[in-house]
Amino acid sequence: MRGKVTIQDIADMSGVSKFAVSRALSGKSGVSAQTREMILKTAGELGYFKLNEPPGPAGELREYDDGKRQGMIVVLFPNIRYQNKESAYWGAVFDGVSARLGQRGLDIMTLTEPSGDHLFTLLKPEAIQGIVTIGEISTQILLDIARMDIPVVMVDHSDPAFHCDTIFTDNFSSMRELVTKLVSKGYRRFQFVGNIKDAPSFFDRWLAYRTVLESYQIALNQEPELIGSDAGDMYALFSKWKPKELPEVFVCSHDANARYLIEELRKQHFDVPRDCVVTGFDNTCDTHPILGTVNVDKELLGMRAVDQLLWRILNRGPAVERKLIYGDVIVRDMYGSPQTNSPVS
Repeated sequence: MRGKVTIQDIADMSGVSKFAVSRALSGKSGVSAQTREMILKTAGELGYFKLNEPPGPAGELREYDDGKRQGMIVVLFPNIRYQNKESAYWGAVFDGVSARLGQRGLDIMTLTEPSGDHLFTLLKPEAIQGIVTIGEISTQILLDIARMDIPVVMVDHSDPAFHCDTIFTDNFSSMRELVTKLVSKGYRRFQFVGNIKDAPSFFDRWLAYRTVLESYQIALNQEPELIGSDAGDMYALFSKWKPKELPEVFVCSHDANARYLIEELRKQHFDVPRDCVVTGFDNTCDTHPILGTVNVDKELLGMRAVDQLLWRILNRGPAVERKLIYGDVIVRDMYGSPQTNSPVS
């Protein structure tokens, strides 16, 4: 419970001073934006923001009636260059949100997360029925939303400091199936590629990847820089990274990573798929030789987020829900399996 989490606890866990924690929690200046985010997430992980009251009883669940409530639905994008309506992934999610709201006859307002401290200085909270967030929204903005007590559903993101309904692809199950299919084809030497700290989805994919290798007693041998240990921008890493030993398969966290990795390997005179194969996730690239991917129904993610939000508007008491939508695993058969491999133990 919140009363048991002290500022000192948060300071010890995050490795900063009590002064920095106090300034961050109170929303005051004196700490950088990056440090503030880290402190807020640490506080959330420790349970600092949890309410003392348990969720209310479900009681009689109600269904949303079109045309009987006033106010718009806000769709909030992060202030990140590749997470916007023009993105092959996020744009399709937005299309699903927009289409579903159109079917229900609801007004929509699209916003990009501002760089300032206050999100809705020009909007009246009472004019907003609910909020759908698409992608990674900063913890500070989410806490600002929490103070307005507006129902929120997040697509493909979660935050320990802010509890609400979330809609995800079933990243773990889909990646587990993809890697299992690769093992069944005889591949034994793998490397995972993608910053697993960038998003909960990437971390789930990494866990599934590890789970499959461990279950078949295949050595991990992971190069730490390829999962974002301290590398920062993965694309900057690729431009200077030299493989110590080429694996049979690079399993990338998503298709954009796979595409960029293939281009960088070609610059180093490696042939894909002759020298190694590359897999992705999300099915957003058809221009590069990506052996396998997972087709995510991006529009459905957006539609189901709207359905969940409209349900939550009238059912505030029940515990928050995490909904998963399974992806279709694709392994293309245009490339042969490795010629010499030992059987699975």
